[in-house]
Amino acid sequence: MKCEIVITEDGSSSIYLPELEEHYHSFHGALQESDHVFVKQGLNDFLVANEISILEIGFGTGLNCFLAAVWSTQNQIKINYVGLEPNPIDLEVLQFMNYSKGKYLDYHLFYEGICTAEWEQKFVVHDKFTATKVKKCLQDFNIEGAYDLIFFDAFSPKSQPELWTLSIFNQVYNLMHPGGVLVTYCAKGQVKRDLKSAGFTVESLEGPPGKREMLRARKLSI
Repeated sequence: MKCEIVITEDGSSSIYLPELEEHYHSFHGALQESDHVFVKQGLNDFLVANEISILEIGFGTGLNCFLAAVWSTQNQIKINYVGLEPNPIDLEVLQFMNYSKGKYLDYHLFYEGICTAEWEQKFVVHDKFTATKVKKCLQDFNIEGAYDLIFFDAFSPKSQPELWTLSIFNQVYNLMHPGGVLVTYCAKGQVKRDLKSAGFTVESLEGPPGKREMLRARKLSI
């Protein structure tokens, strides 16, 4: 599928897919969006933890994985990350992403390591962060009860309606530890209702720049 590299409004890069009319990130700012949704409203919920496990649905450019690796070393919290991506982006394209510049310049080797790591093999980004990139769609992935935090970063319901259904959220619920958290940029009413039907408690939170709301869902503790 043809892709185009674009620069979003905060100066960070992203990818546009003309065939789907989809950006991998908000055009208001790729870094701003990921930092707000997945770090501030996701990872920061675990600041008192010693170790957490993350499943990302939609590895994409590896931006959220990179930010999680940075957060892990800054907070000295161990993370085991798994990212699902059935259609990986070519390494030649990822090399043009500019995430490890500016305030993240000191972490440029993290992003390089994430992008160049072999698929289907666990690798070490730093002493507190291990990761595995899995070339599978969510429907084919079943390791139940394993994750504390879900980065739900699939394309929009318009482009990937099959990933925004009650049956998918039932599956995700079963993948999580009790008390686990799911965060997503999407705040559509039907998504909120389906998350609740799957058993989650759901919060509507302030969205990243350019977006009014986002969702955070929590699996109840037993």
